[in-house]
Amino acid sequence: MAACPCGTGSAFPECCRPYLRGESVAPTAESLMRSRYTAYVRQDEAYLLRTWAPSSRPDSLELEGIAWQGLDVRATQAGGPDDATGTVTFVAHFHADDAAAGGESMHEVSRFVRDGEAWLYLDGDADGSG
Repeated sequence: MAACPCGTGSAFPECCRPYLRGESVAPTAESLMRSRYTAYVRQDEAYLLRTWAPSSRPDSLELEGIAWQGLDVRATQAGGPDDATGTVTFVAHFHADDAAAGGESMHEVSRFVRDGEAWLYLDGDADGSG
């Protein structure tokens, strides 16, 4: 069985798939961030928009033209089952169709908020350089 794109080493059906299908919610900010990365890999716009805080959610996303190649979670602050907010620092590796040969990376500090039992992505500071 193929490993989940999020980088945990677990198989996709036991890892992010239940979140993407709406069968369960991510219990931590980090697990939501990992599932959102998987949604980018799978071009699942509906999940990305569903897990975005309404106050900062765009109307739509452009998901074409990027091949996501890996995720490195660097740090997590708060964002646990009993927290109201949390941050996750990560580097996402990708290749854009319009880029020269070789990969690129994006470094982001993402902020998350809890809405009842569910975590939502609020916003992030990205520098694009990893």
